[in-house]
Amino acid sequence: MSGPSEALVIIPTYNERGNVVRMIDDVHKAAGTNLLIIDDGSPDGTGAAVKDMQASRPWLHLIERQGKLGLGTAYLRGFAWALERDFAKVVTMDCDFSHDPATLPEFLRTLDDHDLAVGSRYIGGIRIMNWPFHRLLLSYGASVYTRFVTGIPFMDPTGGFNGYSRKALASLRLDQVFSVGYAFQIELKFKVWSKHLRCREIPIVFWERTEGASKMGGNIVFEAMMNVVRLRLKKVFGTL
Repeated sequence: MSGPSEALVIIPTYNERGNVVRMIDDVHKAAGTNLLIIDDGSPDGTGAAVKDMQASRPWLHLIERQGKLGLGTAYLRGFAWALERDFAKVVTMDCDFSHDPATLPEFLRTLDDHDLAVGSRYIGGIRIMNWPFHRLLLSYGASVYTRFVTGIPFMDPTGGFNGYSRKALASLRLDQVFSVGYAFQIELKFKVWSKHLRCREIPIVFWERTEGASKMGGNIVFEAMMNVVRLRLKKVFGTL
């Protein structure tokens, strides 16, 4: 198991009070890592719940932001925070238990000799639990579309359960990442892969949330479609 000074798990939150307390302890129990919660001013008191836990958990960290500023900017803030410290590995995941903390040790082992660990819902079959067919079709179609346009080899380029080495994060110009919503996940994978760093997909099971509400909307899907084309053009013209 990786030591707490070596690895960091980053979880952005917005209105996740119903999940965050259990998630915090499940993550640490599974992986023994430091954990950074980035809360976007949740009106349900998510940030306050995390603060209450910090006194007895020195490995738990919190960044509070004012307002809902987007998934991508939350992760960028977390990556900068990690690079300022001595973390060699960073794993990103959701707070709603759609990503199982028990899988974290596999991510950390993969990052021993890879720079990007992609949690894949589609490699070796489809492992998404409790989604309606239309949502599954949209997600799988987005993955096919992304692979077709960009040439990226990952079966699941859109997922949010991923691990990055310090080398991978340091190689990225974080100030030039332009995606804000879920397209952010595609952009980072594409940029790491385009640098010919060591990448590996690992199978995960994705569970539909049981607490809280999904943050997915039509504008997020549109941004992802447009930004995939933008990424391909940037690579073609050498401005990636």
